[in-house]
Amino acid sequence: MTRISLETYTILAGDRSKQPKLEVSSLSKSFPSQGKSFAVLQNINFQLYESEFVCVVGASGCGKSTLINIIAGLMQPTSGEVKVDGEIVLGPGPDRGMVFQNYTLYPWLTVAGNIGFGSRLRSLSAKQRNERIAYFLDVVGLTRFAKAYPKQLSGGMKQRVAIARALANEPDVLLMDEPFGALDAQTKEQMQQFLLDLWRQTHTTIWMITHDVEEAVFLSQRVFVMSAHPGEIKQEILVDLPQNRDVEIKLTPEFTAIKREVMHCLRNC
Repeated sequence: MTRISLETYTILAGDRSKQPKLEVSSLSKSFPSQGKSFAVLQNINFQLYESEFVCVVGASGCGKSTLINIIAGLMQPTSGEVKVDGEIVLGPGPDRGMVFQNYTLYPWLTVAGNIGFGSRLRSLSAKQRNERIAYFLDVVGLTRFAKAYPKQLSGGMKQRVAIARALANEPDVLLMDEPFGALDAQTKEQMQQFLLDLWRQTHTTIWMITHDVEEAVFLSQRVFVMSAHPGEIKQEILVDLPQNRDVEIKLTPEFTAIKREVMHCLRNC
């Protein structure tokens, strides 16, 4: 594991003197199988701090999707707990936004309608809702597509709408499950840069699952590497790179060294 001083870590990866935004403690999950109990996750422990961006990588079947569903409140753990701002998660809530791989946009709503959908459930005036929608349309660069429907958008644009819809509810933590997995290589790289720029602009706390090691290193400040059967966080690797990154950083020796460390850990987990 890469070691660094607490002072440097605070600058790079959130203020650890404060309460964690997201805390997972002694979390395990088992499912019944042929009359027995099959462990999917075992003793998961980690903290995510305000404005931090963390990625999770691991082989298929290591329990990443189960873990994110538990954090989102869509599934209950067998043991252990999840806390957001010190409050135990008992189910879905507005403190956690969720972005999936397959966009999950409402096809009968426009781009503006999708972004503003969550705000309809809050005690906001029509003016406040419209201002919020306009702001996030601008943030994700889709103002001129406000009246378009999802079927008229490219894959990258649909994912921008999904991200804007999640952010419009001002969640404490944004959870992302392989958000760019369905995109072609060029669009995927563009969306990675977009997300990194958006994170720097909004200071949103993000916890993201990806199968792409290069994507994890490019986007995050820490990478969690999971092993399977049952799923455990085997290593935490610091991404000691400048926060102001562009795609050219992927060609640097520093980037390659961190990517190699993550790959080595995956092979040996």
